[in-house]
Amino acid sequence: MSIRPFVTVRELEELLAKKEITHSEILDFYIRRFELFDGVVDSALEIFDKESILKASNQRGNLFGVPGLIKDNICQEGRTASCASKMLENFVATYDATAIERLKKSGALLIGRANMDEFAMGSSTETSAFKKTKNPWDISRVPGGSSGGSAAAVAAGLVPWSLGSDTGGSVSQPAGLCGIVGIKPTYGLVSRYGLVAYGSSVDQIGVMARTVYDNARILSIIAGRDTKDASMQQVFDTKDYTAQLTGVLPKNIRIGVVRNAVGADGVSPEIVSAIEEAVRVFEKAGATVSQIDLPTLDYAAATYFILSRAEAASNLARFDGVRYGLRNKKAHTLSDMYATTRHDGFGDEVRSRILVGNYVISVGHSGEFYNNAKKVLRLIRADFKQAFENVDALIIPSHPAPAFKFGAFDDDKLQMDLQDYFTCAMNLAGIPSLSLPCGMSSGKLPIGFQIVGPHLSEELLYQIGHAYQQETAWHTIVPEGY
Repeated sequence: MSIRPFVTVRELEELLAKKEITHSEILDFYIRRFELFDGVVDSALEIFDKESILKASNQRGNLFGVPGLIKDNICQEGRTASCASKMLENFVATYDATAIERLKKSGALLIGRANMDEFAMGSSTETSAFKKTKNPWDISRVPGGSSGGSAAAVAAGLVPWSLGSDTGGSVSQPAGLCGIVGIKPTYGLVSRYGLVAYGSSVDQIGVMARTVYDNARILSIIAGRDTKDASMQQVFDTKDYTAQLTGVLPKNIRIGVVRNAVGADGVSPEIVSAIEEAVRVFEKAGATVSQIDLPTLDYAAATYFILSRAEAASNLARFDGVRYGLRNKKAHTLSDMYATTRHDGFGDEVRSRILVGNYVISVGHSGEFYNNAKKVLRLIRADFKQAFENVDALIIPSHPAPAFKFGAFDDDKLQMDLQDYFTCAMNLAGIPSLSLPCGMSSGKLPIGFQIVGPHLSEELLYQIGHAYQQETAWHTIVPEGY
């Protein structure tokens, strides 16, 4: 039996269960898909050989035969983990991240490494040291970032699911721009062990797929307690997030539309219109919808800017040419080796963020910047907590406008930083968000929105999102030519 492009995880599992297709045929199909189309999209840094893919996975696992693509900042034993940086171009991981270990145990076929913004720093996948990933809907436009390769591969039907990481919107924003489903889980729900750190207090591994069900299926495998990550939510070992996906909204569900987000300056009228239509779908399905404000949302981007760069400066200090990664072997002094290695190894964006990070935590400036940002962080968390006393979930845009052209913000770095405006608040608060496609622009580009909930509300968000997808067809629309 032949496989149709854009088949879902659920459909592949059904075909395998009925023995209508073999795992080998599925793997051949997807490797061929990359050979045919990734020269256009450039979503992957590497596709592994078939033998090593099969050897790495548990062939008795219940997900055996279902391929996925892994962002290149998540360690896979024996594979390069470059973070799309010259600094780690030849670094080979010596162990599996916990998420990878669990996926392999489940039988998932990890087909390759996804391109990304260098060290996950960017919102367009333009900062990768190796290639620029294109948006499958329009290859003159970005797929978002920093998990752009992961998003583009799913959007183009090159894999049915992928893993990304999210520090300030790096799953939610590209999912929105590429027209797929992305989950940014509660901080500590998925182990960060084996995820190369950017901002340790906000980093989280997330899942991308075409449908809510598929997304929930993968999160069910990778989430849960891990003693290797002390920052985890120590609440359970495993949970099946697909179990409650009835296709119907929970009774008496209360949804709040964040007025100062949907109506914020600079939001495209097409984004506003698409979200308003999504709200009407929820109202028709029985949800009680209200308008609310999150006053601290206006300060989230600035707070994230300071805190993430401070943590980046600390985390990336280890890449100095001494222990691993790139090293300038021609340097005559230790200080020269440090300076030239870090200059040559890091790209402009990463160097810029390290410099800003060192500045905001330096003596004489930490009180003005870092300490004040921590105070605002507490206000943001309190703002969300108060909101969830009155509603069960919030609706917020995933992005202010459809996917932009390559180079659009080369001369306006502030606007590039503000691509995280609607997403970074959830990272700061540590709460989950589910990005869903909800429309198409006049230029035939996807539009997404986020359903946001309190801590550990992933099950509820999936229920709401799945019910929405039963009433709409946006997730079934695919780009042409793939």
